[in-house]
Amino acid sequence: MTVIQERFIVVSNGETVGRITATSDGPVIDVDYAVDNNGRGAKLRERIRLDGQGIPLDWSIDGTSLMGGSVHEVLSTENGKTQWTSQADQGCVEADSPRLYVANDTSPYASGIYMRAVLASGRSLEVLPSGRLRAEHLRQVDLDGATVDAYVLSGVKLLPEFVLLGGEHRLIACLGGDLMISEIAVREGYEHHYATLVALGSALTTEHLARVQQRVRHRFDVPVRIRDVRVFDPFTKRLTERMSVTFFRGKITGVGHAAHPGQIEIDGQGGTVLAGLHDMHAHNSAWTGLFYLAAGVTTTRDMGNDNDMLLELLPRFDSGELAGPTVVPSGMIEGRSPFSVRLGIIPDTLDEALDAVRWYADRGYHQIKIYNSMNPDWVKPLTTEAHRLGLRAVGHVPAFATPDRMIEDGYDEITHINQLILGWLLEPDEDTRTPLRLTAMARAKDLDLSGPRVQHTVELMRQHDVGLDTTTVILERLMCGRAGQVHASEAAYLDHMPIGYQRYRKRTFVPAKSAEDLAAYDDSFPKLLHTMAMLHAEGIPLWPGTDDGTGFTVHRELELYVAVGMDPADVLRIATYDCAEHLGRADVSGSIERGKRADFVLVDGDPTQNINDIRKVRMVVKGGDVHFPAEIYRELDIEPFELPPPVTIPGADS
Repeated sequence: MTVIQERFIVVSNGETVGRITATSDGPVIDVDYAVDNNGRGAKLRERIRLDGQGIPLDWSIDGTSLMGGSVHEVLSTENGKTQWTSQADQGCVEADSPRLYVANDTSPYASGIYMRAVLASGRSLEVLPSGRLRAEHLRQVDLDGATVDAYVLSGVKLLPEFVLLGGEHRLIACLGGDLMISEIAVREGYEHHYATLVALGSALTTEHLARVQQRVRHRFDVPVRIRDVRVFDPFTKRLTERMSVTFFRGKITGVGHAAHPGQIEIDGQGGTVLAGLHDMHAHNSAWTGLFYLAAGVTTTRDMGNDNDMLLELLPRFDSGELAGPTVVPSGMIEGRSPFSVRLGIIPDTLDEALDAVRWYADRGYHQIKIYNSMNPDWVKPLTTEAHRLGLRAVGHVPAFATPDRMIEDGYDEITHINQLILGWLLEPDEDTRTPLRLTAMARAKDLDLSGPRVQHTVELMRQHDVGLDTTTVILERLMCGRAGQVHASEAAYLDHMPIGYQRYRKRTFVPAKSAEDLAAYDDSFPKLLHTMAMLHAEGIPLWPGTDDGTGFTVHRELELYVAVGMDPADVLRIATYDCAEHLGRADVSGSIERGKRADFVLVDGDPTQNINDIRKVRMVVKGGDVHFPAEIYRELDIEPFELPPPVTIPGADS
């Protein structure tokens, strides 16, 4: 029997970051998959045995996941019984014929297997462990005279995936399917179509999401009055008595006003209205917009992205063509190394780096963000040029540098709590371009926050008015997630999510050889909370960010702020008005006042007393556009959390 080898290239931002080799010998396929992007990426070896219908009977997957966590997943079929074990779960079913299993950790090559199975079954197929895959044909695409078919495959991940198939349903490319960073896997020989494929993926995504927006956006050409609500005042940090809020198109036109003829009336049923939330560490995509609005986040600070994509996306968010927050962009500048993240601009010389600062300034960016592989000697001239042009300068602590040096060289803010703490844990020759920037956090349990090394940094932050973009929630997820378990950070929402995403979250992300290794992470995470408490007590500004795009993690980040001892009302002020002020937008947003933008949220309950009530989002208004999260979540195959409030339209039938 002929041995067939297929090769695929994984590309991000135009650069090769990984490879897939699939070798077929009859019904058995061996897959080697490795990605290295930003010093991280899955590395897997798979063996798959197919039946005559292309359904995997046996499937073994071994290696490491995104951040180096161990992977050992096994599917086996024998005598009508199918069994599986993965990081997330294990199970066994009996059936007359094999059922398609959706792997928990696998390579993009699996999408081709799924697509062939779904198409053979009529474009919809129940799968193991549960759920249903659906495939929809979108269009035909010409690539150098070869016609390939574009499909959307849903039910595997949190997001649908666009898949290109050639003759005999051979996999040609997988386009996207990630909330934040778009990596595509493309068959060798087609990689020169990268720009075309990225544009195709963008077009398919935009078309799909524009249709969704038409269904979930509510625009009214008459004033809208939300009655029977209590309004959060960030200046007193209290709720008002029950009153009303009126808006017309994009502006708040009344707070506490009586009803007037011709208004649309929304019954707030005693809930709380507060200004829209902020995510101060986002990596926006067309998909994240729906998630953010559903979570009550109306403004994000983008902390590095594909520049062309972002500049095309923002007008679509602003116009309402696509659902999404107001985005304040940061310009990523990364150094050149084998570990470089493929985002923003990667200059090869200092002059090119200075030109990058000017490029961002010319396009109205709020700040520059410096990343891991940057030459530390370039930081001072880059921050000086940024400040000269009116931009702020923030970032990671580049490898082999320290937070102290970055503060002295002009940083206005440090990005990620681990980037700060690593400066107190690492030796000078340790390389944070690798996953060490996460794994070294296991040492934090022994850190003395009252020690001179820590306190010197804190004093520098105070002297230079340097804040911290915390993203503690993502460190909690990475350090404390465990295979087969639902961590407390995910418990409030995970059972509402698609089954594939639920399984993905039930995993150990960190590499560990023993229970003692895992215990070190568990014992170290509280030190991050102690650090936040210490910085807050010292007057260091803390900014809630997530490095995620689901919106749910914004809620968890705010809960962690309360967990370190901050009052819920203080946290709400930070998440609304203080963030708006920090971004230079307090004159238009951040509080419920006449004349400001109609960017606000209606939640059930009183989050000034119970911060968890911030999750109970019933309605979101962004620039006057009304969205009901329940409608958005149904479009995303997520079980809604809260019902929309009653709406009365004058003249409409009751």
